[in-house]
Amino acid sequence: MAVRQTRKPAEEIMRSNNPVFNRSEEFNRSGAAAYQGFGQQQYDGYSQPGHVTTESPQGGRRMTIDSVVQSTAITLAVTVVVAAATWFLTPDINSDEAIGTLSAALIIGSGAAFILSLVNSFKRVISPPLVIAFAVAEGVALGALSKFYDAMFPSDQFGGVVVQAVVGTFAAFAGTLAAYKFFDIKVGDKFRTFVIAAMFGMVALSLMEVVLGLFGNGLGLFGFSTMGLIFAIGGLVLGVFMLILDFDFVERGVAAGLPERESWRASFGLLVSLVWIYTNLLRILAILQQD
Repeated sequence: MAVRQTRKPAEEIMRSNNPVFNRSEEFNRSGAAAYQGFGQQQYDGYSQPGHVTTESPQGGRRMTIDSVVQSTAITLAVTVVVAAATWFLTPDINSDEAIGTLSAALIIGSGAAFILSLVNSFKRVISPPLVIAFAVAEGVALGALSKFYDAMFPSDQFGGVVVQAVVGTFAAFAGTLAAYKFFDIKVGDKFRTFVIAAMFGMVALSLMEVVLGLFGNGLGLFGFSTMGLIFAIGGLVLGVFMLILDFDFVERGVAAGLPERESWRASFGLLVSLVWIYTNLLRILAILQQD
């Protein structure tokens, strides 16, 4: 079977606009050294007979869908277990002391997660222990945040807003993945640029809201008003777009034969998107539940 004659340049295959993947040396490696061998024989899922290999062009085992699933399952499991531990080990919200303890867990967890997200995003060689550390920090923050929401918006309907948000997050993940595969969604440069710009814009607005809130002049972006609802819906939609970028990057990385360790970079990106979706969905459900 002949190899397809029409190919994209190696630079285009390996380059990524995602700030998480953009720091990967393998993802941004250009020229024939990165493309020859595996890339030329197996691009877009087509391989020549007798040339199927599990090694990457840089040596060692290459990233596969299975390795991405395994690393993602580990990071998600760590996040869920730590979140559950934070929920059950912290006191119930029935006193100022309990609120202070839970607030400390939320601040420390979210602060550590933010710092580790920057480290993982701009680190050229991905470190699995740092990805796991990020998952632990996210678990602490999400466990504390979820417990606050559960106390503020109690409900007997399907386990309350927390359970609904968890189910909704995994439903969004499954639905986005199904749409990406079944509708054969193609990610273009304009879409990537738009999503990355929107993500940085929303992060900037969030930081501005935190600073303004310290002086009592917040815009209500994190509140439970109409403005908060609009901001949360925008964040939810953006989270779904981020998942589409994640799926595209994983697909291109597998086709390009990246080293297996890059599966941890993929799992980090997926975890960021899922946390983004969960926190915005949690706030939307809480706002809609208000009387």
